[in-house]
Amino acid sequence: MDTGVEGLPKPEVKIENIVATVILENQLDLNLIETKIQDVDYNPDQFPGLVYRLESPRVTVLIFKSGKMVITGAKSINQLIHVVKKLLKAFADQGIPISGKPQIQIQNIVASANLKVYIDLEKAALEFENSLYEPEQFPGLIYRMDEPRVVMLIFSSGKMVITGAKMENEVYDAVKKVARKLKEADAIIGIAE
Repeated sequence: MDTGVEGLPKPEVKIENIVATVILENQLDLNLIETKIQDVDYNPDQFPGLVYRLESPRVTVLIFKSGKMVITGAKSINQLIHVVKKLLKAFADQGIPISGKPQIQIQNIVASANLKVYIDLEKAALEFENSLYEPEQFPGLIYRMDEPRVVMLIFSSGKMVITGAKMENEVYDAVKKVARKLKEADAIIGIAE
């Protein structure tokens, strides 16, 4: 996806973490899963769910008796879907009953970006509505974008953290939009090498 803005270097964008919930139509026997599936931790006195850590891809799945699961660590939607399929196949191979089709909901996508420019955060703060910049408290500008609905931490180095996206393309749209807005606000003070 093209995230560039004319006259500026093409930014680097990387999805760091996708948090999603998966809802199954049936309840799960966590004791059975613990005995049948490797790499799980289940200590109901400490935590009501079972913790399943996959090495490849490196993700963690919290599995609850209700049939709800929380997946963290995926780097793309495709990887997330692969994890769900891999998990359901492992359940099926071990005779753990699953009924219906799982519902997957993206809760949050966290990404990083580098615009490869230096930014005057004071000037950006004056131009960006819904922003907060208090350098004595935090070195970055906090910008709450309405469309797409994300929160961005923007640093003078041109690096950013984007959170709150529900789809990967929202991350790329937000980066392009903020780069354009910084250029229009004349808040870009140089190209980073």
